[in-house]
Amino acid sequence: MGQLEDMTIFVRIVDAGGIGKAAEQLNMAKSAVSRRLVALETRLNSKLLIRTTRKSNLTEAGANYYHKAIKIIDDVSELNTQINGTNTALEGTLRMALPLSFGIMHLTPLIDEFKQQHPNLSLKIDFSDRQVDLIEESYELAIRIATLKDSSLQAKRISVVEHVICASPSYLKKHGTPTNTQQLADHQILQYGINNRQTLQLITPQQQLEEVEVNPQIAANNGVFLENMAIAGHGIIYLPRFIVYQSLKQQTLLPILEDHQLPVNHIYAVYPQNRFLSQRARLFIDFIAQKFTDQSNW
Repeated sequence: MGQLEDMTIFVRIVDAGGIGKAAEQLNMAKSAVSRRLVALETRLNSKLLIRTTRKSNLTEAGANYYHKAIKIIDDVSELNTQINGTNTALEGTLRMALPLSFGIMHLTPLIDEFKQQHPNLSLKIDFSDRQVDLIEESYELAIRIATLKDSSLQAKRISVVEHVICASPSYLKKHGTPTNTQQLADHQILQYGINNRQTLQLITPQQQLEEVEVNPQIAANNGVFLENMAIAGHGIIYLPRFIVYQSLKQQTLLPILEDHQLPVNHIYAVYPQNRFLSQRARLFIDFIAQKFTDQSNW
């Protein structure tokens, strides 16, 4: 076996959780898989795995080698596909990081459809609102809702994100409906994010930028939670419309200050510059971009 084959076996050991399971998946003898791992470690002059009777743990060198090996194996597979000019179904593993609420609410059905089209494709998805390091954590792409500042990434804009200020009918009945920006300071605000204080920016009907500092009653890092708290009457929220659009339609939340303009963000697919982008990543980005072209429900 060559070094690429040893590398593939090592990745399978890590993914399977041990030599025994990897041997079963590869239809190889356990002793043969173990020998290939020892040969690889000898060639690299470095310990990659700490093996016990129950499990195997990556060393620091092993973790670094694992992440780089995944990229090399996938790149070789992708290069072979491109050179062969085949139109076969996608294979390999697509690793991506998706925002939690948006991913669950709006990307899940698209991922389902994409996976139906490519049943041999494996997916590893991090649903989180943290900003992952694509290179260090070996993700091929991420979907981000932000104003992009990282020049080390390339990006394709997918859609626009509008925001809305809203509250439940019961809250507005009890506390009154704000008619200007400054009145928001006197209300109970539910804040996305866990900073102690928050500054809201709005553009008045006279096209003037106004800011108001609010002291949130509840702060959380999940928009769906805040939506539910607002529906329960705990305060006013300032959230992306893609989270609250159904509640607005059902009038369990009512919009506030509709004559004011709110800042907009964009949804981007981002991926590292100067790195080979796999066909599976390119096709997935194009797929969701096309799907959101006609998105109207939020």
